[in-house]
Amino acid sequence: MPPPAEVAVQLAESKVAATENSGTMSGPLIGAARPFDRKAEVMHVTLRFLCMATSVAALSFMVTAHQSSTISIYGFMLPIHSKWSFSHSFEYLVGVSAAVAAHCLLQLLISVSRLLRKSPIIPSTSHAWLIFAGDQVFAYAMISAGAAASGVSNLNRTGIQHTALPNFCKSIHYFCNHVAASIAFTFFSSLLLAVLAVQEVIWLSKSKS
Repeated sequence: MPPPAEVAVQLAESKVAATENSGTMSGPLIGAARPFDRKAEVMHVTLRFLCMATSVAALSFMVTAHQSSTISIYGFMLPIHSKWSFSHSFEYLVGVSAAVAAHCLLQLLISVSRLLRKSPIIPSTSHAWLIFAGDQVFAYAMISAGAAASGVSNLNRTGIQHTALPNFCKSIHYFCNHVAASIAFTFFSSLLLAVLAVQEVIWLSKSKS
């Protein structure tokens, strides 16, 4: 039977080896669960908040776009009343902006709660694929909504070619300015969604490496 001193040394060596092995095993698991550092996660949350804010701004400017005025056509002063709900393109922009705002709010609440608990804001590959698909779909939807609304807004500003119809925005400038601001925020929101999608692609590539 070995003396007590040798037994103590053997126990100490076995504890050190077990600690080293556990540290080696836990390293890759932690790296796989958190491909992004804390700064990158905070940036992701910040971009998500900005995307929600711009989509809410696009929605707010559009739903407040309405004005009544008069316009001269062929020398006759005619009353006109413009409102966002009179155009299907503007209604489409409002619907898409509201959906994007709700999507970003939900993801923001989830990310902030995980960030406060010091957990990875993207806990799994399936979650990353889910939000990546959502951000991609909403980015394309925002681009299409902004493009559709731009055509109607441009018609209001330029009138109709080869006719005597005037520039309607001279009489309803409040309405046209709100529509223009809404379209600008719509495109900005689509850009932020694209940046978020790129971040999620980077996360997916790092999680597989």
